[in-house]
Amino acid sequence: MSKVAIITGGGSGLGQATAVRLAQEGINIVVVDVSEKGGNETVVMVKEIGVDSIFVKADVSKPEDVKNYVDQTVSHFGTIDYFFNNAGISGSGKFFLDTTLEEINQIVGINLLGALYGVRYVAEVMLKNGGGSIVNTASSAGVIGQDSVVTYSATKHGIVGLTKSMVAEYAKDGLRVNAIAPGPTETPMVKTFYEANPEMKKNATGGIPQKRLGTPEEVAELVTFLLTSKAEYINGEVIRIDGGFTNTK
Repeated sequence: MSKVAIITGGGSGLGQATAVRLAQEGINIVVVDVSEKGGNETVVMVKEIGVDSIFVKADVSKPEDVKNYVDQTVSHFGTIDYFFNNAGISGSGKFFLDTTLEEINQIVGINLLGALYGVRYVAEVMLKNGGGSIVNTASSAGVIGQDSVVTYSATKHGIVGLTKSMVAEYAKDGLRVNAIAPGPTETPMVKTFYEANPEMKKNATGGIPQKRLGTPEEVAELVTFLLTSKAEYINGEVIRIDGGFTNTK
């Protein structure tokens, strides 16, 4: 029987690249995104590879939307084996005291509460079925401090805490939870951020020892390994994939 993966933020960037990569492994994909256009585009890409896929529209900051995408997955596929808990936004790039309370609430709602809700409902299903594997998307800003992304960084540090603490509670029950910490990566979200803050792209690229941004496909390889690998003793880790960026900090 084919395995089943849920991917939030699956309509573009890391989520879309990972959907395609997992589909190449014969895994059925539930694409979750707030964008119907992007989500349905990913479904088409995945189905062309030869696996089953559905799209569920969701604003992950709303717990009822999160419960719905979990319920829709169980209704259609019967189980959840893998979860790429990936949806997120970066924010405006302003210094913290120049950001609005609305922006703070939006970033926390999507990046942190959305991730918490996702793990809450997905893990419930996984544990009933004997376990599963989760990869949460943190960030280089989740392992070091960075300017212009204070709220984003706070949420991504929170993702690290979520990852480690879930393992402390549920590893004994067959749950694996790891996180990735990508550095600057050529995703639509990052491109938009750098277009609004061009000096930051120059500074970021200059600070990466490999002197380039990462690609979604490179991150997708790591996520696929962490989700599906036979290396099941990897648990509670935060794997940096940033061209050496945080290694020099």
